[in-house]
Amino acid sequence: MSTPIPSTPATLSIRMRSWLFAPGDSEKKMAKAADSAADIALFDLEDAVTTENKPLARRLVHDFLASRTAGHERLWVRVNPLDGPYTLLDLAAIMPARPGGIMLPKVYGRQDVERLDHYLSALEVANGIAEGSTPLIVLVTETAQAMFHTGDYKGAPRVVALTWGAEDLADSIGASCNRNADGSYGFTYELARSMCLLGAATAGVTAIETIQGDFRDLDGLKVRAEKVRRDGYRGMLAIHPAQVDVINTAFTPTQDEIDQAHEIVEIFEQNPGVGAIGYKGGMLDRPYLSRAKHLLQQVGQ
Repeated sequence: MSTPIPSTPATLSIRMRSWLFAPGDSEKKMAKAADSAADIALFDLEDAVTTENKPLARRLVHDFLASRTAGHERLWVRVNPLDGPYTLLDLAAIMPARPGGIMLPKVYGRQDVERLDHYLSALEVANGIAEGSTPLIVLVTETAQAMFHTGDYKGAPRVVALTWGAEDLADSIGASCNRNADGSYGFTYELARSMCLLGAATAGVTAIETIQGDFRDLDGLKVRAEKVRRDGYRGMLAIHPAQVDVINTAFTPTQDEIDQAHEIVEIFEQNPGVGAIGYKGGMLDRPYLSRAKHLLQQVGQ
């Protein structure tokens, strides 16, 4: 049986604000993602690669990882889903080159994570990698069944983040569209976003927002990223390098926010045992203290 790493974002020594996809069959795009300001470059062996190109992509991803002598902790790979024939081929090809982490798409529930954990443990041991050291981000809303299990990942081996997706979910339920007339997500997909957030909070891991398909709409991206950060998300998937700086800025607490968090912590430290206390004309209770501490943890303070 494998020994799981702690299911906490603290497991990683890197930030997880921006996750930039790059197709695994393009050396140029992988290099651009790896050399970008993205916190994590995510080489894709799944949707971005046609069936006939998957063998090529596996080789290119392996060779790219092997060519990098440092920074592997931020070079991750999205493998193909476990309900298809490609996952083991993906893992056998890439694990010798020590990817920083794995994204598992189209899960049906926690059992998929546990199955992948066994695969990874065997491959880690075979390749001289510390067992349990390859972390996972899991796409938890891409199948209808998975929607009923978003809260099941507490203590799941290797999991450091959860994210969600709307396109594959629409396919899973037979929907012809996942958007309202004004371009916003329909109810089912907003529910998926909420369930991912609640699942991540239950598991004590990081919630990562899904992509914005229109990479030219940077103003819209800024508004959306800032909104989901207020909701509790701590990072976002990206499909184009132009999105990275917007995402990094949106998910980085401002100096004013950091200063205010320090003030709130200090006020409660100076008044031990107090449940609520006055602050700038209002009242603060313990949830404000908790949020202030979480924000300071995000910035390493």
